[in-house]
Amino acid sequence: MENKERELSSFPLPPIYRSKLVAAGFITVGDIKDVRPVELSKELSISKEAALDILQTIENHSSTKPGNGHSSSCSQARTALDMLRDESLQQYIITFSERLDDMLGGGVPLTKTTEFCGAPGIGKTQMSFQLSVDVQIPECFGGLGGEAVYIDTEGSFIVDRLIDVAKATVEHCQHIAAAENSAEQVEALKNFSVESILKGIHYYRCHNYVELIATVHLLPEFLKEHSQVKLIIVDSIAFHFRHDFDDLALRTRLLNGMSQSFIRLANEHTLAVVLTNQMTTRFSVDQQGQSYLIPALGESWGHASTVRVVLYWENSQRWAKLYKSPYRKEDTIPYQVTTGGIRDVQITDPVTVPTHTPLQDESQPCGKKRKIDTQ
Repeated sequence: MENKERELSSFPLPPIYRSKLVAAGFITVGDIKDVRPVELSKELSISKEAALDILQTIENHSSTKPGNGHSSSCSQARTALDMLRDESLQQYIITFSERLDDMLGGGVPLTKTTEFCGAPGIGKTQMSFQLSVDVQIPECFGGLGGEAVYIDTEGSFIVDRLIDVAKATVEHCQHIAAAENSAEQVEALKNFSVESILKGIHYYRCHNYVELIATVHLLPEFLKEHSQVKLIIVDSIAFHFRHDFDDLALRTRLLNGMSQSFIRLANEHTLAVVLTNQMTTRFSVDQQGQSYLIPALGESWGHASTVRVVLYWENSQRWAKLYKSPYRKEDTIPYQVTTGGIRDVQITDPVTVPTHTPLQDESQPCGKKRKIDTQ
């Protein structure tokens, strides 16, 4: 948090919380800077959810000058030409699927939030493993030479599976170095091994949404000490928010607070944020019982990510649909999950691409298809 001397009374908090903060001795931002949600809950005799709401409000408004509602950085105007130049320098994390990378414009972009949605078993965690390895590929191989933060909410993080992906990636780089006979690449491989990859993934296990939000709240301090981090993964964002949440308004506020935190982290630290999301069933009201799948957490969450990719099955084949992107058109490509990770599908015959995906409001039965030639 910034503006340590700013008084907490200047933040948009309910009066009852302001009085409780003052009574407990919390007067300025500096007083509450290192306080965790659980501690604040005990100090103020309020619920953990309310404590999280207070901390997020303070964090999200800590760089805003009281009274004018504008951030202290608003005076630093930029030209559209500057922004265009920044876009031309956009960096990406590859996925090891050439078709998927092309669809995304080069891979998963830094300074953006990318969401992979899909049903269980479709490959969301496998995609997370692949990206947490690929972000560490040395720069001389076209990588970023970075590190990753992996936040696991479902308990699906399996180190043995991660090792398989890491081994395949290291072997791939070794083949490139041998083929190109590059001394720089050979030297880089001395510090790029399965062990170094595992060391470059900082793992957090969050057993409930309170721990998840607290972890996100502490990430800015962690990133100050680990400047090499170029990727934050949350697998999955929906797990702890889908059940046992009676106060939907509070859920929306907490999710929006996390979304803003991710956007700020991505921009300030030039990293990619990757979120996996589950799917839920929606029933059409104007058709007799017809149902279709949509990403979980509701429509408001749909605006949280910059890029949204829907992963789904069709005719025993995995498909990835780029549903939302500010700079790429919608597209659908096949992919597969192998022992080595995410890969292209090796197809010699024309592929049948579904024109209706689980995300769309199906006004017609799914099944209309068109032919494309992938040769």
